[in-house]
Amino acid sequence: MGTMILVAHIVVSLLLVGLILIQHGKGADAGAAALGGGGGGGGGASSSLFGSQGSASFLSRSSAILATLFFITSLSLAYFAGKTERVTSVTEIVEPAAVTEQVGKTPAPADLPDLP
Repeated sequence: MGTMILVAHIVVSLLLVGLILIQHGKGADAGAAALGGGGGGGGGASSSLFGSQGSASFLSRSSAILATLFFITSLSLAYFAGKTERVTSVTEIVEPAAVTEQVGKTPAPADLPDLP
């Protein structure tokens, strides 16, 4: 379950970044008007696929939906990360070494023969 949410989170975040990058800022309209964008010389943005204001509302609505999905997946990943069993100490991970028969002497490795 967590893996599916993680994959959805990555896809939504990449789509959100891409969608934000293709949007133009509010200052772009002012710059186009100052450079002769109105009238007859190069006002191509007004005849776009979505209409003059349609693309802005479509892209804004899409980015709002993707941002909502991003927050939902972020919160669900945080929720599932908090439910996993965590180890409180490193000593709980390491198994205790076998107790040697001779106290105070270091045992020889198992693959070496004992010295006479």
